Amino acid sequence: MSNRASAAVAAADHRRRCAWARTPLSVAHHDVEWGVPQHDDRVLFEFLLLEGAQAGLSWETILKKRDGYRRAFAGFDPGAVARFSSARIGRLLEDPGIVRNRLKIQSAVTNAKAFLAVQQESGSFDAYVWRFVGGRPRQNRWRTLQQLPARTEESDALSRDLLRRGFKFVGSTICYAFMQAVGMVNDHTIDCFRYEDVSHSVGREPRRQSRQERETA
Repeated sequence: MSNRASAAVAAADHRRRCAWARTPLSVAHHDVEWGVPQHDDRVLFEFLLLEGAQAGLSWETILKKRDGYRRAFAGFDPGAVARFSSARIGRLLEDPGIVRNRLKIQSAVTNAKAFLAVQQESGSFDAYVWRFVGGRPRQNRWRTLQQLPARTEESDALSRDLLRRGFKFVGSTICYAFMQAVGMVNDHTIDCFRYEDVSHSVGREPRRQSRQERETA
């Protein structure tokens, strides 16, 4: 969804939302995407890339640059991003449509390669990542934004495993933000109009591990 289309979705109304959704972009993202279980690998790669880019910045900054990221990173196609050359990375450092941080840009390429390796091993990144919550979204019941954790045991475990696989910018806090965004946890506060809608969304049953995977786990 483009920034312009996203803003158009955010109609002026008086519905109660999570306290962080305040601007047209954040309201649209909150109302349409945030917390909805995602199982499309390209969407999962998009949020992994964007959450890494957000480190040290506001999410609003990333939402404003989302169209720029979509254009710069081949529509979030991990196969295409994995093939980015040093020259392509150099050009991205001059692109005002994204966060021009060399380490973050290089990490996107590194992560794309690691993402493809996970797909090869698990069949899909979806099958891999949803195992960290048992295949179904964790349904929390927070009353205020202040109650939301910055990290959990599940995000710690995901972070450790991603780091082991060579991913970058995947600390536990970033991983938890990713899990919130792609609906692995429902962190809408209970007074938010989206809480009940998202709580009825479904996850994905975890893929059974092979004997080799169980023996090497």
